[in-house]
Amino acid sequence: MTAMTTGNTSRADANRRRILDVALAELLRDPDASIDQIARAAGVVRRTVYGHFPSREALISTLVDGAVEALADANARAGAHVSDPAETVARSVLALWPVADRYRLLIALAQRTVTVQGIRERLAPLRENRIRLLQRGLDEGVFSSPLPAPALAYVHEQMLFAVMEAVNDGLLSAQEAGRSATVAVLTAAGVPASRATELVAGVS
Repeated sequence: MTAMTTGNTSRADANRRRILDVALAELLRDPDASIDQIARAAGVVRRTVYGHFPSREALISTLVDGAVEALADANARAGAHVSDPAETVARSVLALWPVADRYRLLIALAQRTVTVQGIRERLAPLRENRIRLLQRGLDEGVFSSPLPAPALAYVHEQMLFAVMEAVNDGLLSAQEAGRSATVAVLTAAGVPASRATELVAGVS
């Protein structure tokens, strides 16, 4: 590969990253932002955006992939070196929430463009980790639920989406949402509310 080719590739990568960063900011500010708006904000022509992303939906889909990757990273860091399943769930949700809060308007937008099924598919690796954790908690008696671990994982996932929507709709402040969501997830797994509240206070 020649130096010129390498330079062109680096410039293209830098353009792509800039477009993604600007697109995220623009879509969080205005969920109906067009490719034209995003291109102007990024300081490029519309053709440059389309050179990287064939459609607005493809651009949003790529942003959602980035959000899921950030969620997975936060979840992996939160669960390290913690043996108690309830504490692991608490730390996980508290770590996930700032990332989810950053992307919550995008996720609401993506549910209209990427489809809920598409988001579920992207979250599959994160869900598998949660299922294993919930199963361990059920086996150890830390959690108690009439639902099997895979179904309970879906309930937890949908609860977090619902909390994001509640924040988007002004029903809950973003500052309260992380702790409230964590207590709600723990109680849904059968942890007594007093214990869940105490646990969240201790790790947040």
